[in-house]
Amino acid sequence: MTTNHFVEPAPTPLALLLLGRGADPDSERGVECPGDLPAASDPGLVERARAAKAKLGERVFILGHHYQRDEVIAFADVTGDSFKLARDAAARPDAEFIVFCGVHFMAESADILTDSSQAVILPDLAAGCSMADMAAIAQVEDAWDVLADAGITDVTIPITYMNSTAAIKAFTGRNNGAVCTSSNAQRALEWAFEQGQKVFFLPDQHLGRNTAVLELGLALDDCVVFDPHKPGGGLTTEQLRAARVILWKGHCSVHGRFTAKTVAQVRERVPGVNVLVHPECTHEVVLAADLVGSTEFIIKTIEAAPTGSAWAIGTELNLVKRLALAHPDKSITFLDQTVCFCSTMNRIDLPHLVWSLESLVEGRIVNRIVVDPDVAHWAKVALDRMLALPGVAVAPKD
Repeated sequence: MTTNHFVEPAPTPLALLLLGRGADPDSERGVECPGDLPAASDPGLVERARAAKAKLGERVFILGHHYQRDEVIAFADVTGDSFKLARDAAARPDAEFIVFCGVHFMAESADILTDSSQAVILPDLAAGCSMADMAAIAQVEDAWDVLADAGITDVTIPITYMNSTAAIKAFTGRNNGAVCTSSNAQRALEWAFEQGQKVFFLPDQHLGRNTAVLELGLALDDCVVFDPHKPGGGLTTEQLRAARVILWKGHCSVHGRFTAKTVAQVRERVPGVNVLVHPECTHEVVLAADLVGSTEFIIKTIEAAPTGSAWAIGTELNLVKRLALAHPDKSITFLDQTVCFCSTMNRIDLPHLVWSLESLVEGRIVNRIVVDPDVAHWAKVALDRMLALPGVAVAPKD
């Protein structure tokens, strides 16, 4: 039997940032946490979290995303990907407080799907998503105007990835589009092409490109990238009219770090290794990998893998470390040799969780996430269209 000895990737000058220490104005929402946080060095933090959660009892329901720190996951009532967690919250109408240990767009989705009497709380408001923040609603509306000037909006269906703000989901709902997850992106694009001739895919260009080319059989030349920082998206009217898929210029800051070179290097280091990556990785990485799939697909693949098999996984490091510890009979390594946490997800740590829970015990609701009713309505329209797609209504994952 092979015993797995997980090797922690080497630290880099950005290690503290990637661990959630410090600030990154290019990828964070830049909102400081109000109130006095407990010191991270407080030896009583674990007991304080336990005590606060026990006092709240069934009034609180704690959600923990797969990319969260172990110290936070330890207190989660359920773990999962963003959409699964939002649906889990909706399935607990008796819970007065939903504490979402994830990032901002995930908490928005939970607020949209839960009852208005429930309070959705994000322990640190600075826990944003760099990908979601790459598509601001004003930018997207301006882009839609460019598409209208090109005369193609009547044949273009917007599809937005779950990893987007509520405002972008609402834009999609108002314009006859739908939401997708990384598991059902193929079906969502197929549905979109049944409704129109083109797809406007937001905000992750890599998931859109990988799905269109590898799953639907389109050519790379059928896809163009709309850059909101360039006039007209950096595209001519002719290019927009000729394109089948118009990709927003956005990406995941974690998955975008992997390269075809890192895949080649791990194959040299680990004979017989299976390379398993998330579809948010670049097209070159996906082509170089052995298997590609959502977070849930990655977890299930490792669970079903034979004893003694070797795996290099290209996704967020917290999840890879947790998989390695859970499967010591398999050799599991991280695809990158340097630290690669989701910096904004990691802003939610034990001090923030303790502060949130103790505030609730004291009768103060902190960091409540509330989506505007009109935005919530149209965002739910887009979500409902996804749920109505054949084959994805039971349990979509992202």
